[in-house]
Amino acid sequence: MTVSHIRAALGETLSTPAPVASPIGEPVAHTSYKEFERADQVETGIWECTPGRWNRFVTEQEFCHFIAGSGTFTPTGGEPIAFKAGDAFMMSENTMGVWDIRETVRKTYVIIKR
Repeated sequence: MTVSHIRAALGETLSTPAPVASPIGEPVAHTSYKEFERADQVETGIWECTPGRWNRFVTEQEFCHFIAGSGTFTPTGGEPIAFKAGDAFMMSENTMGVWDIRETVRKTYVIIKR
C-alpha cells in the first residue's frame, strides 16, 4: 500500500509557470503544478493559476479542493460557479467551460482516468 502525504500545500514549490493553451483576452493566465502520485488510473497533485480567463476542456473526471484564491468556472451552456479557498469541485469527464481566475488559485486535485 502507498500513502502520499501532501504537506503544507500552500508552501510547496511547483513547476515553472507556463501560459494556458486557450487564453481569452488579457492578462494571460499561467499555470504550474506538482504531481505527487500516478498509479492505477489516478493522479494527484497541486495546481496553481494566476489571474486570467481561458477555455478549458477537462478530459478526465476530477475532484479538486481550492486552498487559495478565487474565481469562477462557467460550464458550457451553464451558469457561472463562483469559488474561493475552502471550496471543492467534482467535475465529470469531458467538462468544457471557461475559467476566470480573479485571485491566484492553488488547489489540490485528484484526476480519475478511465
